[in-house]
Amino acid sequence: MNIIETENLTKFYGKSRGIIDVNIGIEKGEIFGFIGPNGAGKSTTIRTLLAFLMPSRGTARIFGKDTVRESLEIKKRIGYLPDEVNYYDNMRALDLLMYSARLHKKDCSKRIRELSDIFGLDLKKKISSLSSGNKRKVGIVQALLHEPELLILDEATGGLDPLMKNIFFDILREENKKGVTIFFSSHILGDVQKTCDRVGIIKEGKIIKIEHINKLKENKYKKIKIEFSKKAPEAADFKMEGMVNIKSKDNTLEFYYSGKLNIITQELSNMDINDIWIEDPGLEEVFMHYYEKEER
Repeated sequence: MNIIETENLTKFYGKSRGIIDVNIGIEKGEIFGFIGPNGAGKSTTIRTLLAFLMPSRGTARIFGKDTVRESLEIKKRIGYLPDEVNYYDNMRALDLLMYSARLHKKDCSKRIRELSDIFGLDLKKKISSLSSGNKRKVGIVQALLHEPELLILDEATGGLDPLMKNIFFDILREENKKGVTIFFSSHILGDVQKTCDRVGIIKEGKIIKIEHINKLKENKYKKIKIEFSKKAPEAADFKMEGMVNIKSKDNTLEFYYSGKLNIITQELSNMDINDIWIEDPGLEEVFMHYYEKEER
């Protein structure tokens, strides 16, 4: 069963592009990553899903309900963290969170204190006195306090230091074990790699790839770097079938290779080489591969 499902979801701002024909299906209990650089359409997709923006065309359903007509019912079951959090500066963190809990008509005081202790959040401080990282913690607690069935998180780790990021990811995993579905938007590939089952890549408002994280990284290409004793051959002079993205600089040559390794090692056996590195490409390189592929 898909918790989130969109069909050709499109949003224009006048004549300006927002998102175009976005088709996503997110399964119950999944952690789905949504990645792309700033301005790619991640936040527009989320705001349109939540009916903060009305779609120009297309449809979206959450929990099987229409996101426009049944928005209120949907929002009761969602925890949402926007990319930018703006609160009443003169309110204490505790007052703000208790106010949010009352909107859900639920006693969340125990949950608020548990989460605040985990994050080291001082609930007595006014919002105006909190750092950007601590304001982000308030937003995370607010998204989690009513124990929602679905978490929609937009650039959730902004402002968090590495220790807090790890704590945050641990909490997400615990929530997911309880059956919570998570839609996690980020431009930080490492964050997506740590947490997500599948990932959707968006570019200029269009989805260009949806894939399981492991399969995305199971790229048939190997990343190879060769250090020669003397000047490396020019890229044009060292071209074999299966080699792409060849870069030659000083005494090093780098490229991606999809052929049999014994063929290339035979070719290299007659050359004066100091060292060679063969490794799998990282998620960031895979991501850039899809972006560059779309541009060709």
